[in-house]
Parts: sequence; structure tokens; C-alpha cells
Amino acid sequence: MRALTAVNPFIFRYKWHFLGGVLFVALSTLLAIWPAQLVRYAFDLVNEGIDLYHLFAGTRAQQGVYALFGRNVLFYGVLIIALALLRGIFLFFMRQTLIVMSRLVENDQKNQIYRHYQSLPLSFYRRHSTGDLMSRISEDVGRVRMYLGPGIMYFLQLVLLFVLIVPLMLLVNVKLTLYTLAPLPILSVSIFYVNNLIERKSDQIQRALAAMTTFTQEAFSGIRVLKSFARQADSHAQFTKSSNEYKEKSLSLNFVNSLFFPLILFLIGLSTLITVWVGGQEVIRGTITTGTIAEFLIYVNLLTWPVTALGWTSSLVQRAEASQARINEFLDQKTDIVSRQNLEHNMLGDIVFDNVSFTYPDTGIRALRGVSFRIRPGQTLAVIGNTGSGKSTIAALLCRLYDASAGHVAIDGIDVRDYALPSLREQIGYVPQDVFLFSDSIRHNINFGLDRPDEEKMQQAARDAAVYDNIVAFPEGFDTKVGERGITLSGGQKQRVSMARALVKEPKILILDDSLSAVDTKTENTILGALQRIMADRTSLIISHRVSSVKLADEILVLDDGAIVQHGTHEALMAEPEGLYRALYERQLQAEEA
Repeated sequence: MRALTAVNPFIFRYKWHFLGGVLFVALSTLLAIWPAQLVRYAFDLVNEGIDLYHLFAGTRAQQGVYALFGRNVLFYGVLIIALALLRGIFLFFMRQTLIVMSRLVENDQKNQIYRHYQSLPLSFYRRHSTGDLMSRISEDVGRVRMYLGPGIMYFLQLVLLFVLIVPLMLLVNVKLTLYTLAPLPILSVSIFYVNNLIERKSDQIQRALAAMTTFTQEAFSGIRVLKSFARQADSHAQFTKSSNEYKEKSLSLNFVNSLFFPLILFLIGLSTLITVWVGGQEVIRGTITTGTIAEFLIYVNLLTWPVTALGWTSSLVQRAEASQARINEFLDQKTDIVSRQNLEHNMLGDIVFDNVSFTYPDTGIRALRGVSFRIRPGQTLAVIGNTGSGKSTIAALLCRLYDASAGHVAIDGIDVRDYALPSLREQIGYVPQDVFLFSDSIRHNINFGLDRPDEEKMQQAARDAAVYDNIVAFPEGFDTKVGERGITLSGGQKQRVSMARALVKEPKILILDDSLSAVDTKTENTILGALQRIMADRTSLIISHRVSSVKLADEILVLDDGAIVQHGTHEALMAEPEGLYRALYERQLQAEEA
């Protein structure tokens, strides 16, 4: 239970729901016990009434006895019905307090986890799979909710019923009480073990379903690759195997469920049979009345479900504890990307990298080695190099997705670690190398970074990114749905929509991270022509492996294995016959000619 203490603040937040639930559990339990005693009185009254009716046979008093008997039976019947209706009302409010509290806590906990997700650095996401993160915010939170709602509710019912009913039963007849309650512990233990087996098999089914869903999703997302390699038959065979595994596990669970309910009914029936058998013997001896047997049968039925639920709730608590421990492990991870001074500053765009080195914390790969450069406001700097030379790492450090391992990065003379993160990132327009579009309309994808979208700015950004003509050619124009991860668009169109998303913000600093790699030369020249106008009054950083994308920059840095090996203008770098830049240029020129 130690891990579950983390949910206590949520319970305290909704303490009135919790206390109200406890009150309604107590009231509904009392109203469940009183009818049992009324039934006993009613049964005894029937026996006495029949005896008196026969005793006064043939006299006028017999009709009086009959009328009195009828009125008393009617009174008890109406009273029992009234108590049942009143108990139903309290049961309704019991669920409206405790179950609603669990749903409110579930909502708060999901929001807490999602908010925490957004605060964690990229290194966290490189260490954890998407499926693991999703299971914590859905499956794990759901299990904790079951503990807070049904678990607490049924446990309170069980405790109150045992505290109130067992003493009443012992006061009436100790022997009958012991025999009646004997099967119930066996029932509870059986439910506990069977329920654990069911939960274990349910987990196996969920994993099988997740594997089948993941495989199907990948098949649908990569349908073009699947068809182009003619692997439909192989893909269907793999799906059939995955589907059969899911079927076998589901049938196994169904077999256990088929045994589960007969087991419950058998033990409940056994307890009822013992009550009638032992109670009948006690009636013969004259120690109890027939009304007592009826009362005990009601008590047995009242205790049966809570005792059954004890095994179930024990399993719920175990699973909730394990799930909350996973959630706590995640919530205990804190981000190191925090602002030191929370400065909000309108940037001019004077960027300085001072002897910056960086090693990725999750892989240990050293991406940058003593990199130093400066971009003055309004200048355009290009960074070029082979794959894996550390180009994209410069963009990540500038946006402060990571912090430098050594040296420092400053904008306008202020260390980026002193900026408030929203202020820093809102003034940077970043077009990442790995383009990601949301499963939404093109309009919403372009306006993603704006609180108040502007139609004219959106269209101008699309024109600057040379994607406007493509968009208006679609039947629904800017309202066209791009599909999952932008699958309905070509690679070049996705890159240009991503670029428009950065341009519409009118950022102070523009970063293009290999954002023209999927467009043809003609489109690239069109975009570069538009970018010359856009970059004229803002600081820009162009990262690319193509010389054609960087030759218009004011200065070019050439990276190799994380270090700057050349820097200067296009003309100056071309004048170095043995330089890496010229080698890249000639290699790409030969590829284009070929």
C-alpha cells in the first residue's frame, strides 16, 4: 500500500465526496440489515397468527384474529418495501459519491501525467517506447481508479456488514452463525486466486491485442512499401499468426470464466443449504424460530457479495499498487531543462556558440566538439556536413531541447538557460529534419503555433513555402485532412507545410533543419528566392547536406565529426581545393548531372 499513498492528496481534494460516500455506505448497509429482522418478525407473526386462527376456530374472535393478522402482515410488507426503496436511493448516492470521486481523481491524474510528459526532456522519450508511455496514462491510471472507486466502496460495505451482522447473528445463535459463515472464507480465497488468474490472462490478451494492433497499424501506414515489395501474402500470414495467438488466449480466458461463476454459485448454494439444514435442526430443538432461518438466509445473501468482492478487491489493490508504483517511478523523473531566471526578452537574434560540446545522455555519442561561432542579427548562417556530423544538434541546443555539456549558448548576450522556455521557443521558428504533421487539416497544421490564427498570414506563409498552389488544388483546399502523420501528402509537400508552420509565426530566429531535402531543384530555388526576402530582417540558420541550399548564406560552417573544419562564404570555401565543402559540392554536382 506504500505506493498508493501518492493518491491520498487526490482523496483529500475530494474529501466531501469520500466522506459522503462513507455516510451513504453506512446508511445503505443499515437499511439492508433492518428488513432481515422485519422478515423474522413477519415469519414469527405468521406462525402465531395461524396458531391463534385455529385456536379460535368456530368463534367470532376468529375473524378478528384474521383481520389483525392481515393488517400486521401488510404493515410489515409495506415497511420492507419502503426500506428497500430508501436503500436504493442511498445506493444511488453511494455510487454518485465514491465512483464519481474515482472518476474525478482519474481525470486529475491523467492531466497530471500528461502535464508531466510535456515537461520532460527529449532524452526521456528516447529511452521509453510510446506504448509504455500510453499504458501509464491509460491502463495504469484505470487500475488505480478501480481501487479508489469499487475497491474502497466494496471494502467499506464488507467491513460495515461484518461489524453489524456477525454480532447480531451470534446473539441469536452461535452454532448456526459458525456453520453459516464457514463457506464464505473459502469463497473469498477462491475468488482471489481465480481473479488473479483471470487478470493474468487478461494481461496476456491485452499484450496480444496490442501486438496485433501495432502490426496492423504499421501495415496500413506502410501499405505503399508493402505493395511495392509484393509482400501481401507474407503480411497476411503474420497477421493470421498474431490473430490466432489472440484467439487462443481469449478462449483460455473464457474457459476460466466458465468455471468462475459456477464456483461462486456452488459456494453460495452450499452456505444456504447449511443454513437451512442446521437451522431446521435448531427449530426442532426449539432454540430458534422459522423466522430466524429466514433472517439468516438474508444475512447470508447480504454477506455473499462483499465476501466475494473481498477476493476481487484484494486483487484490485495489488494491481493498483503495482500500477501506482509505475506512475510514481515516472512522476519522480524530473527534467533538467528548466529556466534559471525565467527571463522574457524580445530577441534581436544575436546568437553566440562559445566552445560548445555536447554528448547525448542516453547514447553517449559525442555530437559536438568545441564549436564556436556567432550569427549577428539579420544574418544567415548555413551549416553543412556529412550525415552524423552534428548539424541537427546545433538546432536542438539553440531551441534548448538539450543543454550543452560544455561551453554555453547565448542569444542577445543572454544564456539560453536564463530564458523562460515559452519565451525562448515562441520566438524561434523551427522546421525539424523529421517532419511531423498532425492528423488534422492543413489549416490547423500551419496555424499550430498561433493562439490567434490569421487567414492572410497563413496563406502568405504557404506561398513563401511554395506549397500554396498544391493546397488550393486539393478539393477541400486548406481544410484538406492530411491523414496520420501527413500520409496523404508527398514528402516534399509535408516539408513545405512544416516550413509554412514555422514561417506563419513570423519568428525572430528561423531554423531550417534540412527542410528542403525532399523537394526538387526547381521548387528549392523557388523557396530559396522567397526565403531571401523573409530572412532579410531576421536571424536565420540553414542546416543542410546539400550545397545548393546553403550557398546564399552570409557565412557557411562546415562540420565534420562534430567539429568545425571550415567556415566562410560560398566563394571562399570553393577556393579551397582540398576542403570538404568543395568535395561535397563536386559530389552533388556529379550526382545531379548523372
